[in-house]
Amino acid sequence: MQIALAPMEGLVDEILRDVLTRVGGIDWCVTEFIRVCDRLLPEAAYRKLAPELADGARTLAGTPMRVQLLGSDPVCLADNAAFACTLGAPVIDLNFGCPAKTVNKSRGGAVLLKEPELLHSILCEVRRAVPAEIPVTAKMRLGFDSPDGALDCARALAEGGADQLVVHARTKVDGYKPPAHWEWVARVQEVVKVPVYANGEIWTVEDWRRCREISGAEDIMLGRGLVSRPDLARQIAAARAGQEVGPMSWDELLPLLQDFWLQARRKLAPRYAPGRLKQWLAMLTRSYPEAVALFAEVRRENDCLRIDQLLGAPEAALAESA
Repeated sequence: MQIALAPMEGLVDEILRDVLTRVGGIDWCVTEFIRVCDRLLPEAAYRKLAPELADGARTLAGTPMRVQLLGSDPVCLADNAAFACTLGAPVIDLNFGCPAKTVNKSRGGAVLLKEPELLHSILCEVRRAVPAEIPVTAKMRLGFDSPDGALDCARALAEGGADQLVVHARTKVDGYKPPAHWEWVARVQEVVKVPVYANGEIWTVEDWRRCREISGAEDIMLGRGLVSRPDLARQIAAARAGQEVGPMSWDELLPLLQDFWLQARRKLAPRYAPGRLKQWLAMLTRSYPEAVALFAEVRRENDCLRIDQLLGAPEAALAESA
């Protein structure tokens, strides 16, 4: 069984990847998508979104990281994928699941699920350009506005050379509204010979059990559920092994939240750091009453020094980040 941390634009950056993979239970993670349009991107574009490339493409906890590309031009994607491999990308992942309107309008993400032939061409070109020992994987939704073409899309990706598929079990139009249609993951697995991961609406260990029963998938990708409950992967891994692990307490989580804030303070301008903290804290309110109280205190606060006080971050670390 493999548990992956989902690539979520504007949320799961290198800071959150670092913090979440330290909790444990995550076998691999993926960068936010790197948008490829009509040219070979400069090295800086990769270093910005995938700084872990400088450390063997692993987080500080040692969790492997894949580089995800998004675009619609097969040759351009292939050129960029090959270049990413020279920078140390151990796996190239292709995004056919992003539901954002701006992305879809520029022919990226889930809108390409309307064109299975194009999906096949993209995979063929990228697979041809990437060294044979480096896997190429893909993440897809069930379709744009209907799952009717999901099996055709999955076949196109697998036959084009994808070594693995992650299926977010909703359409683009579904967005993130429940439910996730896990039964479609099983249908996809029936028509392709490569491993298929289930993704969508796994918030608890019980959700994972139901997902496994319905989808038949042993491998999963966790997104918002893991961001909201940072030890969810660890709990699921333990349950899969027949063990019980108690849920992470707020006292255990708080040092991670403090460290996240300190890293945001060091890497982001003061005007942006508070927003990153509030974004994660808002998602933690789903699982922690203490997060509800803290979020109420910081939601209108934009002064970094005041947030330092509210979080109770260690003074020595604060001095280092100043």
